[in-house]
Amino acid sequence: MGKKIFTGRYTTENEEDIVVFLIGMRVNKRWAIHKWGPVFSAMPGMIKELYENQEELGFHSVESYFGLRTTFMVQYWRSAEDLLAYAKGEKHLSAWRNFNKRMENNDAVGFYHETYNVKKGSYECIYRNMPLFGLANANKHIPVTSQLNSARKRLRTTAGN
Repeated sequence: MGKKIFTGRYTTENEEDIVVFLIGMRVNKRWAIHKWGPVFSAMPGMIKELYENQEELGFHSVESYFGLRTTFMVQYWRSAEDLLAYAKGEKHLSAWRNFNKRMENNDAVGFYHETYNVKKGSYECIYRNMPLFGLANANKHIPVTSQLNSARKRLRTTAGN
């Protein structure tokens, strides 16, 4: 059985600041599995830890994508302080040290991350006939009303405009 589909139009509240963290890797040499495989396998343990300690760590949710060469994760966090505190934690630091050793003289794999602080009222989303996804996993998922029936209105709901 799949995820519950919410029929109709939904959005999320945008009354809280949120941090969007993009992280991923790119396989530059497909046949060098022995070089990029260990890098790839470092993330699942951390994601498990994040979900097991969501409230304490300030982690909301993650969406993962796997392309032919590039993996991509979108994580949602309560604050940049929470994200940075997790980065200093033992599980992450251990994985980061191992990762850096594996990346040394290893052009078979690339890595990236980007962090965005997004202020309340300055983001919006729309979901139609979707399971909880993206910001709908991170924030309160609500039906679209007449007051929220356009991107302009959703952006202005808490921005005071």
